Amino acid sequence: MIVFNNVTKRYGSNVGLIDASVHINRGDFVFLVGPSGAGKTTFIRLILKEIDPDKGKILLAGKDITRLGRREIPEIRQKIGMVFQDFRLLEKKTVYENVAFAMEVVGKSKREIRERVPYVLELVDIKDKAKRYPDELSAGEQQRVGIARALVNKPRVLICDEPTGNLDPITAMDIMELLEKINIRGTTVLMVTHAKDIVDKMNKRVVAIDKGRIVRDEEGSYGFKKQNQELYIPGQINAVSSGQNLSVDDRKTMFEVPPANILRDIDAGYDGNVDSMVSAYLDGGEDVYE
Repeated sequence: MIVFNNVTKRYGSNVGLIDASVHINRGDFVFLVGPSGAGKTTFIRLILKEIDPDKGKILLAGKDITRLGRREIPEIRQKIGMVFQDFRLLEKKTVYENVAFAMEVVGKSKREIRERVPYVLELVDIKDKAKRYPDELSAGEQQRVGIARALVNKPRVLICDEPTGNLDPITAMDIMELLEKINIRGTTVLMVTHAKDIVDKMNKRVVAIDKGRIVRDEEGSYGFKKQNQELYIPGQINAVSSGQNLSVDDRKTMFEVPPANILRDIDAGYDGNVDSMVSAYLDGGEDVYE
């Protein structure tokens, strides 16, 4: 499903990945772990075709994405769902509308939306919250909406970036049980995390990165000392790699473009046009969030 063959990526004098080779099979559940700045964010950005490797080859579902043209990028991103630490829901849309919007921006019909959205909401056990707004939900419920949004366009791969980072331990394990359920149904799950306790308890495959190199790939424990969590921001170089420390306010003003969704935080003060963002993304443009 995801293959890295001797992939190297540098940012000037900073290391992203060095000669990384990983083979993630369809249906795998993989934890991607490592210290801050180790190369985890680079790994994700390469899969999403936000950046290209300096050398090596990356395959997604058997297709060499290192050779894709800009117009092919949206199609390949629709094979991937993204789940974020900070949920990134549209505050002025209901649960149903948040998930439906992910289908609307890729041109799905109203009939498809009516059939698919209730099914996915039931899958993540929030069908009864369909008419609620994000601020009426608990953190765990908001993350379930985020997962539903990521799943609604039937991605082959679900990439989860610190999905339990803002949750209490009990709720975090509830979310992990949900992700395991999704994985059992056939979706490949790649989860970036610093949650040592969760990795150790789940006993899944662990791919460990340190200083840009794959240092371990086996089932078992986390293997690193627990560190402060970091936030992945699509379209942006890892704060460690770029030498920047992003504040909470900086993060709130960023906009993300998930593989199958183009969303904006309405409360962040963005004055642009959503239609233009959608058009730019579907044309393969990266400028909508850089």
